[in-house]
Order: sequence, then C-alpha cells, then structure tokens
Amino acid sequence: MAELHRSIKNRKGFYVKMKFFRTKNGKQENPFLIRYFKWILWFSLSFYFFVKFLNNHEPGTSSLKTTMINQSHRALSESIFHEPKDNHDLNDLKVYVYELPAKYNVDWLSNPRCSNHLFASEVAIHRALMRSEFRTFDPTEADFFFVPVYVSCNFSTVNGFPAIGHARSLLSSAVEFISSELPFWNRSNGSDHVFVASHDYGACFHAMEDRAIAAGIPEFMNNSIILQTFGVKYQHPCQNVENIIIPPYISPENVQSTLLKSPITAPRDIFAFFRGKMEVHPKNVSGRFYSKRVRTEILRKYGNDRRFYLKRHRFAGYQSEIVRSVFCLCPLGWAPWSPRLVESVALGCIPVIIADGIRLPFESTVPWPEISLTVRENDVAKLSGVLDYVAATNLSAIQRNLWDPKLRRALLFHDDVETGDATWEVLVELSKKLSSWFVVFHMELVRGTVADLASGDRLNVSSWDT
Repeated sequence: MAELHRSIKNRKGFYVKMKFFRTKNGKQENPFLIRYFKWILWFSLSFYFFVKFLNNHEPGTSSLKTTMINQSHRALSESIFHEPKDNHDLNDLKVYVYELPAKYNVDWLSNPRCSNHLFASEVAIHRALMRSEFRTFDPTEADFFFVPVYVSCNFSTVNGFPAIGHARSLLSSAVEFISSELPFWNRSNGSDHVFVASHDYGACFHAMEDRAIAAGIPEFMNNSIILQTFGVKYQHPCQNVENIIIPPYISPENVQSTLLKSPITAPRDIFAFFRGKMEVHPKNVSGRFYSKRVRTEILRKYGNDRRFYLKRHRFAGYQSEIVRSVFCLCPLGWAPWSPRLVESVALGCIPVIIADGIRLPFESTVPWPEISLTVRENDVAKLSGVLDYVAATNLSAIQRNLWDPKLRRALLFHDDVETGDATWEVLVELSKKLSSWFVVFHMELVRGTVADLASGDRLNVSSWDT
C-alpha cells in the first residue's frame, strides 16, 4: 500500500513519499474511509485525465503525452490505497534519529542535572528513540526525523531560570548542519522533523511570557513538529506551530522508590498539599507578578488553615509528602504547566489544577476530567469549599480512576520505550498526524482536481517520490 506524507503548511504543492506495505495476513485492508476517498478520487482523476488527453492530443506528441498521463495516473491511483495507521499499532512507524556532533547533545550531560530536571524530556526521548524498535537507520523509509538538540541543561545561578539564551543559535546551527549533510530537511522544509522544546513557553525559548511572545518561534522551526510542555486552549504565539503537548520529566526511579516505601493505596493524612515558590510579595522580577498572584493568594488565604500543608522551602524528599496527601495543589508558575501534575498523578494524589485554559498532555489517553479538579485562578477563595464538597461526594471514585497504573505509565519517560509510557504516547500522537495528513491531502487533492478541471490548469502536485 502506498503511504503518503506531505507538507501542507505554507506550501503551493505537495511532497509525497510512497511506501508499500501489507497487513500481517498479507491482504490489503480497505476501511470505509479509504473506499470513500478511493471512489471520489478515481472518478475525479479518471475524468480529469480523460479531458486532459483529449485537449492535449496533437500529432507528433501524442505518444509522449499519453505515456506521461498513464504514469501520472498510475502514481495517483496507487496513492489512494494508502491507509492511515492505527493509532495504537505502531509497528509500521519509523523515526530517523539524526546523529549530530556531541556539542548539540551529549556534551551537555557533563552536568548531571541535565538528565534529571523537569526539562529533561529532551534527553529522555532521545535516549528512548535511540534504543527503540521504531528507529530506522534508513532515512528514506522514515516517517519522521528526530533532531536531538539539548538546550535546557544549564540554569542561571541568580534566579534559577533555565539559561536558554543559546537555544536559537544552537538549533539554527543544527538545522544548517542536517540540511547541508542530507536532503531530507530541504525536501519538506522541515515539516516532518521533530524537536523537543520542554521549557516554560516552548519554542519561544524564554521563561517570561512577555519576552517569549516578543521573541516568537524561530522562523526555521515554523514548519516542524514541536514536542512541548507548554500549551493553552486559546490563541498564543508560542504555540503557533504543529505541536504535541508532553509531560515534564519526572524520574520514574524516584517515583518507584517512593511507592515502595508507601503504597499508593496507603492512608493519606494530609488533606491539601503544596510545596514550592509562594511569594509574600509576588511583584518580584522586573515588576512582573509571579503566578499571577495565585500562589500568594493561596498562602494568604490558607496559610493558617491546619488542613492545608503549605511549605515554601525546598525539600529533596517531598514526594513522600505527596504520597501522603489527598489533594495536591498545582497552581501555575511563570507558565501554566507544572511538574506537580505528573508527580501528583504518579503518586496517587488528586491534582487540583489552577491554571486557566491549560492544555494537558496526552488528553486522548489520560482522562484528566475523571482524575483531577480544576479551579479558576480567580476562584482561589472558594478552594476550601470545592475540596470539602469533593471529599464528601465522589472522592473514592476519583481515587479509583487515579490509581490506575496505566496513567502513571503514560506520564513517565523511561530509558527504553515501553508500551503505554510517555515516549510511546508521543509516537501515538505522531502516528495520528500521519493519519490526519492523509485525510487533508486527499481532500485538497479532490478540491484541486475539481479546480483544475474548471480552469484547465495542470494538477498541483509538486513531486512524487516512489
């Protein structure tokens, strides 16, 4: 069967890659959607080429034109037999991992924190793909190209922000390298290339929202796919790119160690828990309000409430506090997302999300509405009442949903890809994009064919790669 892959952003034509495969029993599957598109396209294209043949039949050139028409017709008819991949059957998915010079990735691992902090998904995904059965060493058969550039390893010593001022130049240099060494970036303008931007505001590469928006996403990444922790449900310049929301990195070994000491179903003696930055005077960085003052209001409102276990100082073993807690507060910081979301789910504490409009990772797999609570930023004063109501009504049901081990697996990255883990979920989301590209391609091809028939222009297909 022919597998299509195309770049549809800011394009005048199509890039098509064809790869033939069969199902395990050797027979071609033919789902209704494919039969439907096949019928529409066959009718449109047959009529199109018949008209073109009549219009272009001239003495002395008919043989050549007939040959060209037949070849084009064969390529197009082969293409309509492509089927989108099953979202949960990744056997045919292939990812090519660029082998970049060490300055782009492994040199950064000299800092031990690089592979363990909340931004370390860029390292974890790279490691997992390198050892994965989904990796291909033949770039001509790849569905996607992974560009492993680490930019989050260093932190400034003054305020603890990630020092990612070098990110743009480092990534630009990597793109220049791969585009000069191999043809795959240039042929699609990077649309099938995947980067990780696991920072506060993703590929805008700045921890402060106003600065991130002002900088924007680098132009050379505008057509690519970004794996990012940042995502909101409203328009935002830092997500104006094809993206997949991924969880921040939490060490699965640390989670496992915590659960060995205190099982997820053990009694929980802390009603509501939060440990982290909570400013008494939130206007503390260049006039900006940290957490939009939400964390400050939580501290002011509930700091003296004995049911709320609120701590402002770091504690290395704070996961032992999460596993003792019923509710874990997950307010926004500088950005909407927080590692507390993953730690709460992994350790069985109900996450209380206080970040308006946040998009959560793997929403098609993780049933967030069934395992978490959402409180509006302006409703912090009502927080106690909300938690009391849930505790008195459906607490047990939420905990049963939350304690499903599949959810913990889906949000944690492992050194090797495991079925259902976070890297697996990334691959599932990429596979879905192949399916959606297939549908969009055929819809536009039908539309383009009809337009060509009306205008007499030739079919708008830029290249075929068989």
